[in-house]
Amino acid sequence: MADSYASHFGINNIPYGIASSSKRTAPQCATRIGDDIIFLAELAEYDSFKAISTPLSSIFRETTLNTFAALSKDIQSKVRVAIQEAHKSNLSKKCSESVKDVKLHLPVHIGDFTDYSASVNHVLNASEAVRGIREYPPAFHKYPVGYAGRCSSITVSGAPVRRPLGQFIEDYTVPKNNIIFGPSRGLDYELEVAAVIGKPVESGTYLNAKDADEHIFGLVLLNDWSARDIQGLEMNPLGPFNGKNFMTSITPWIVTLEALKPFEIPAPPRMQPVAEFMDDPKSINYNIQLEGQVLRNGTQSTTCKVGFETMYWTFRHMIAHHTIGGCGLRSGDLVASGTVSGDQKHEHGCLLELTNNGKVPITLSDESELRFLEDGDEVRYIGVVGDGSVGVGFGECVGVVKPARQL
Repeated sequence: MADSYASHFGINNIPYGIASSSKRTAPQCATRIGDDIIFLAELAEYDSFKAISTPLSSIFRETTLNTFAALSKDIQSKVRVAIQEAHKSNLSKKCSESVKDVKLHLPVHIGDFTDYSASVNHVLNASEAVRGIREYPPAFHKYPVGYAGRCSSITVSGAPVRRPLGQFIEDYTVPKNNIIFGPSRGLDYELEVAAVIGKPVESGTYLNAKDADEHIFGLVLLNDWSARDIQGLEMNPLGPFNGKNFMTSITPWIVTLEALKPFEIPAPPRMQPVAEFMDDPKSINYNIQLEGQVLRNGTQSTTCKVGFETMYWTFRHMIAHHTIGGCGLRSGDLVASGTVSGDQKHEHGCLLELTNNGKVPITLSDESELRFLEDGDEVRYIGVVGDGSVGVGFGECVGVVKPARQL
């Protein structure tokens, strides 16, 4: 069996997901400790959970985490402690199955998906790769730039990635810029982290950045698969559409802010003053260490190692900016960071940056060239919190590229 990432799921983690099995055929709420998947509806029948004044057993029988995610932080904290105590007393064993015997599902119903560009290094590297100059988007120093993504094609890690069809410029060096239709030739990954909204934000109200944590249930890893050739044509003059909407992958386990709190670290200082609602005196990121891998012909190559602490804009900033115009947020909404990228080449979180938009290939461990992804390539994205010694991580976000569908 492949690495189960049991070390990511120690008792200090207590993530939440949706699982089913041959014994428990209905998808329902679960957590994970080591290689044990604990089905929470059954666990909630015990007295230690009944003392919590919420109908947890019925909530945990739901097929998504949306209702639980919307509960108060106080209730969620009590549930976390009760799960830890049940595990220590072996009570949870009666409600558990091995990870190899369960199927994991999308953890929440996602009504809306917003993808930001929050990394200084990514916006500069992407600008250089596409236009040959390193410059910031006009608004970048005031707020993170984002776009509304497509939530219907968000899938859980492990789902195959079908190469998209679309229209793109065949050769930018040809004066007539011949536009053709066919399978994308510029398939890329983007290694990201995303926040899952818990407590809703009512439409017509707005948040200050310093108050946004109250509305974040937890974080997942996210791969924003991208067709760079399709995207390059359609983004003049509007934002991404078919170049992005064919597939987005997320990890099945949501790691809560409570589990991440010991790993808060200061965000980079602001380069320019920001609007009052964006000001966050305790602006924080998280010490999440990310690794990207490409597996080709059975050989694994590490293409990226980068820390999430490099991100200039935080989730607090992203959510505050999201709401300032009166846009509400619902439980289960997904807010993604954009590509995580650092100063060094080995810290580049997408091939657009790493290969300069396909113009400068890198050599993989099997001696083949990597410009963009080929059919059969597997992309694996791993996230560990801190140095990994305390048992908090995300597991993997993985997908294998399949050929474009036949017309």
